[in-house]
Amino acid sequence: MAKKIELIATATFGLEAVVAREVRALGYEAEVENARVIFQGDEKAVCRANLWLRSADRVLARIGEFKALTFDELFEKTKALPWADWLPENANFPVEGKSIKSTLFSVSDCQAIVKKAVVESMKKKYHRKWFEENGPRYTIEVSLLKDVATLTIDTSGAGLHKRGYRRLSTAAPLKETLAAAMINLSFWNPERILLDPFCGSGTIPIEAALIGLNAAPGLQREFAAGKWPVIPQQLWNDARQEAEDLIQRDIKLNIRGTDIDPKVMSIARYHAKLAGVNEHVSFQQMPVADLRNKRKYGCIICNPPYGERLEDINDVEHLYREMGQVFKPLGTWSFYVLSSHQNFEKLFGRRADRKRKLYNGRIECHYYQFYGPRPPRRENAPEQEELQSES
Repeated sequence: MAKKIELIATATFGLEAVVAREVRALGYEAEVENARVIFQGDEKAVCRANLWLRSADRVLARIGEFKALTFDELFEKTKALPWADWLPENANFPVEGKSIKSTLFSVSDCQAIVKKAVVESMKKKYHRKWFEENGPRYTIEVSLLKDVATLTIDTSGAGLHKRGYRRLSTAAPLKETLAAAMINLSFWNPERILLDPFCGSGTIPIEAALIGLNAAPGLQREFAAGKWPVIPQQLWNDARQEAEDLIQRDIKLNIRGTDIDPKVMSIARYHAKLAGVNEHVSFQQMPVADLRNKRKYGCIICNPPYGERLEDINDVEHLYREMGQVFKPLGTWSFYVLSSHQNFEKLFGRRADRKRKLYNGRIECHYYQFYGPRPPRRENAPEQEELQSES
């Protein structure tokens, strides 16, 4: 296999710049495109990207990209790619596909043709007519966009939002990747208090704690490429050890989550323990109306109910008005709110300093950002000291 691998970090619409920043933080140059970030690296980059990328959906290895207007063209150009450099003789290689604005619009036909082409390519290397496919999984995707076919192999396996700590499900959970992006789009830093008054099963507080501790989000899970012979196990061991060494274990964070539902509080505490951040995050059952805090500078980052069902809309609009009143005394704080409601700012009673279009699953939302004043530099040290002394 070539030392340089072209990698694609896929991203939810609106989060490409966040993912690109994460890729660059790992030391790789990043090129931003719609719903993906392109970068190059060696085999170890596959390990590090999967372990560290907080807001990306998956890490794909791009095997080839070409124009394809006919099925013959798709077959021949796919067959010519170096599949045997990646796939061992016993590889399990299902083919997935999608087609957007392309002449070859039948996804099932494209999948079948790519599968056949990969088999023909491997026959030349392994000199056999049949492949049992009882080995490691290599999910191949053929993606057609405006007649350009991109052939990739998924190195991640399960989506990167599956960190390994969320064992119990709740209604309408926020994806971990989106929660991490919301935090990274804010002005929160580990020296400031963070509150989530609609924390549900605890995703935003837990992701904030992982960020504050500089803990790689993928440390507790496995990846598809972890079983590939082409990437030596020692590279995975080294990447995991690097991530362990970079955790800032002596830091003390002040992160709090509250919610009106007592059942989700126990789930949130359980998830925080599984994530290894229970010493840095506290959860309490409390309605947003009771939210009070005497700290001068802090951040609220939250994903309140949207009122997607018509019968809920009146309750949600009342809640947004209530939020506006409750948050008002926190005049030096910054607020970050994700909502799909078109009139959120009007109901909240304040125009956002900035808003960004994001998608929570398939729901189009805006991330409303309300900026408080920057804390004076001279107060940073006392605030940090106070946070460390508070349980």
